[in-house]
Amino acid sequence: MKLTHKIFSLGFVLAMLALASCEEQQITFEGPDYVRFSDSSVVMKESLGQPIEVKVHVVGKPLAQAVSVNYTVGGDAREGRDYVIEGTKGVVTIPAGQYFGTIVVRLINNANNILGSQDIVLTLTDVSSSQDLQVGFGKGNMGKTFRLTIQDDCLLSGFYTGSRRVQNGSIQVENIEISSLDCKTYTVANWNLGLFDFNARKVPINFIDNGDNTLTIPPQVSAALATPYDTLRGNGLWNPQTRAITLNIRIKLPVSETRDTVLSVPFTYVPRN
Repeated sequence: MKLTHKIFSLGFVLAMLALASCEEQQITFEGPDYVRFSDSSVVMKESLGQPIEVKVHVVGKPLAQAVSVNYTVGGDAREGRDYVIEGTKGVVTIPAGQYFGTIVVRLINNANNILGSQDIVLTLTDVSSSQDLQVGFGKGNMGKTFRLTIQDDCLLSGFYTGSRRVQNGSIQVENIEISSLDCKTYTVANWNLGLFDFNARKVPINFIDNGDNTLTIPPQVSAALATPYDTLRGNGLWNPQTRAITLNIRIKLPVSETRDTVLSVPFTYVPRN
């Protein structure tokens, strides 16, 4: 009984010593304070259609006054043709009492069916402030540089607002992606704009760019739809001025047990940007 008591006491003491050791090893940031990019790199398609927010933040305590951080822009991406920087180029401001400032980059979708990539390289240089802030951390200046890789996209790729006319107006669904791997065969992420169950089933469809602004929807089976709606086909057009896509989807419908009819439904997809 005494031996058991001694073992328990020793285990208890060891546990307390381990806990005290953990508490002693807690790491706290003691400076020096510095500014850095929150991320080191990101890859985006040129058809994104939404501005990209590149964050710069203070590591340390938020400052009582606004901090202006200077940066340079490099890389092989072409400003004005591949991207634009919104606001004052070369300076990002971290507001007083805040940790983060934002550089806003908007990509230009100049899709030409030539697939490649370009880089924007942003480099922090110095801080225009009376505060003693370093740029980057350590000997390697970690966080001083940010690389945005812009991936070229196919001519018809991107995000669209899809619409279909109904008696009282139209049904619209936003953020429908149209994508391609070879700039010839495209996939629409969803064409079912309220036709069957108001977009509850997101049904994809493929079409082919014929190279003359006309589109072909080859016969294809849709596993998301039940027979007799499972085989789809049709044609379409691409408007090079507005970049809008019109798809006329032909769907076979049963009229009776022995006779079918084909319904052609037009869908319009307008690019988001």
